[in-house]
Amino acid sequence: MVAEQPQALDPPAVGGATLAEDALLAAVDLGSNSFHMVVARHVLGQLRVIDRLRETVRLAEGLDGDGELRADVRARALACLTRFGQRIRALPAQQVRVVATNTVRQLRAPRAFLQAAEAALGHGVEVISGREEARLIHLGVTHALPARGRRRLVIDIGGGSTEFIIGRDHEALERESLQVGCVASTRRFFADGKLSRKRWKEALTEISAEMQQFARSYRQRGWDEAIGSSGTIKAISRIAAASKLTRGAITAQALAELVERTLAAERIDAIALPGLSAERRPVIAGGLLALQAAFTVLGIERMQASKAALREGVLHDLLGRAGERDPRDGSVAALMQRYGVDREQAARVEHTALALFDQCAPAWQLDADDRRMLAWAARVHEIGLAVAHSLHHVHGAYLIEHSDIAGFSHTEQQALAALVRCQRRAIAMAAITPLPRRLETRTLRCALLLRLAVLLHRSHDRDPPPSLRLHVEGSALCLRLGKGWLHGHALTAQDLEREREEVAQVGHALTIRSG
Repeated sequence: MVAEQPQALDPPAVGGATLAEDALLAAVDLGSNSFHMVVARHVLGQLRVIDRLRETVRLAEGLDGDGELRADVRARALACLTRFGQRIRALPAQQVRVVATNTVRQLRAPRAFLQAAEAALGHGVEVISGREEARLIHLGVTHALPARGRRRLVIDIGGGSTEFIIGRDHEALERESLQVGCVASTRRFFADGKLSRKRWKEALTEISAEMQQFARSYRQRGWDEAIGSSGTIKAISRIAAASKLTRGAITAQALAELVERTLAAERIDAIALPGLSAERRPVIAGGLLALQAAFTVLGIERMQASKAALREGVLHDLLGRAGERDPRDGSVAALMQRYGVDREQAARVEHTALALFDQCAPAWQLDADDRRMLAWAARVHEIGLAVAHSLHHVHGAYLIEHSDIAGFSHTEQQALAALVRCQRRAIAMAAITPLPRRLETRTLRCALLLRLAVLLHRSHDRDPPPSLRLHVEGSALCLRLGKGWLHGHALTAQDLEREREEVAQVGHALTIRSG
């Protein structure tokens, strides 16, 4: 039964399960060059790393111009994930987070690969945007450094993209991501394996031009120190030290010298820098090129290499999600403020939607993640009104799917957008079917609950809804309302009759009872 809802300006917190002491957490990073996994134990609110795995997969190497993944590279990636899966398959889903980055973002039809990857790992895979990747990289790097209140520039050169972040302590102030990485740039500019000064200069000019779009704002904001993360920057740091150019820092002068020595080899397979591994040799030219462009355009003189990167950021984000520091709550609140959401109405809809959820979650096998997503959808279901009342559910879904929402993966934004899109009128299965199959049924069921909550609060008045009991069994829903309530609410009665028809279109049956 639904009790009278609070009339608070701020929607109630969603809440989540408390992470047990000594629990294991795992983060997996499906990068364009390497796949990484880190497993840590939760001890006294901190993370203690107990296991690391890394395999060079070079996923970007198998991506063609049509967004298809070469069969041998796909097989190589899935074999790696099968090995990773042996380590983490038994861990609860809420203690594991797997993220896919640039190469998977570029796949023309990623669903088939993601489905196979999830089967190999035994856990879901989230595709994250470039800017979300940047936020997580910054989170990982800064947790490995003392919090001094200093402003830092963090650069991460991956296999397919390079992320640029300016932040203070754990807060990212600026985030950018470019399609420039060690594997991608090596393929793009030196596909035949030949090196020349002319080619290098042309490539440097091209990449530098791409960085100019944000360089001015970054230089104006400024930073106190520059930190580099990822395998490429750690490799360049080792080479600089082994070459006795620095003690491990990367300076503009040392970088220029390494470029000269690289070009002297004339071929990629002939590069013989001290400290350069055979595994890194095929892609070091693209990495040096990207870093030299960043140093030149941003005016960097010195950079320190960080041991931490994306996977550590994913771990700390996972820890925050399990506690009271879920960044997604703040992002949803920011959306509400930006688009002038009626907070009282959002709170009413959320209260009713969650009350219905709690009654049917066991039968429908919905979990805490579904509950959080439903609550967020209720909070932002009316943001489309900032565009127009007509089709506001469509406008709202578009805003959510295409906005930069910190803390949300691309997959999560798609799911949230699907709920907002399906809140009224015809249930748009076209918004749900692109989701991973593991989310399709769950998202549809949450959409049905959100629709009922929105319908029951259509008038936007402060009167509480009637007592509600919802019983579900498979695809059948039975909603029981307070006795005689519908007789005094003819418009809602009509809406519920229409809802029965809409629900039937997606293979469900809705029965309305009184008393």
